[in-house]
Amino acid sequence: MSQVIYKLGDDISTDIIYPGRYMATVLPTETQQFAFADIKTLNEKLNTKQFTPGSVITAGKNFGCGSSREQAVSTLKGYEIIIIARSFARIFLQNSINLGLQIITCPDIEANEGDELDVTEKEIINKTSGKSFRIEPMPKSRQAIIDAGGLIAYTRKRIMEKQSRRG
Repeated sequence: MSQVIYKLGDDISTDIIYPGRYMATVLPTETQQFAFADIKTLNEKLNTKQFTPGSVITAGKNFGCGSSREQAVSTLKGYEIIIIARSFARIFLQNSINLGLQIITCPDIEANEGDELDVTEKEIINKTSGKSFRIEPMPKSRQAIIDAGGLIAYTRKRIMEKQSRRG
């Protein structure tokens, strides 16, 4: 069971997720504090850890639009949250896969802050409203990369598996 900690609208750009004025700060250990810096209530909630790992931020269409900055993904990954959106911008989607950010595409999601969600392989059940919503499944190859924690972790795992089969 996951709780929605914040609800965002459509067209949330990478500049909203990780404002450009912080681009001089690129270490993932330092970028987290600037996630949603201009949405004060969400930034404070994240920085004071007023949520549990596996909590959810919901969004509308085109989440992560704008620039290709990878920091927009890495800054969120450190919080161990799930992003559920109606759709994701193409580059943000690929960066999320590469870095292992838990994302779910759910075109009809209806959930408000505080709602309890049960996320299954095929649907999201909003326990608060009683409604359920179909998930657009990630291709298995892409999901395997996310589940491994990102492309580097996935590649490392595959190399280790090959070496153990040989040895």
